[in-house]
Amino acid sequence: MSIKSYSIELPESAFSALRKSPAEFVQEMKYAAVVKWYEAEMISQDKAAEIAGLSRYDFLSLLARYKVSAIQYTPDLLEEELRYARGKNRP
Repeated sequence: MSIKSYSIELPESAFSALRKSPAEFVQEMKYAAVVKWYEAEMISQDKAAEIAGLSRYDFLSLLARYKVSAIQYTPDLLEEELRYARGKNRP
């Protein structure tokens, strides 16, 4: 996997918001972004873990830390699961 580095501009006061060093703050931003993207169903668990530089297990732990469910259901998928659980339309 190829790694690219990009710079972003942040006000000095940003680091004190989370009481983190600049490196810790940037890491936390990356974690927050991948968790949100996963929660919004924009990326898979595998892709989120890759972007964050984590194993899938560590990404699941990160989801727990952010109180985000590792299981993502769309309304249609949930309805299908409920039909199956009730014994209707079994394969």
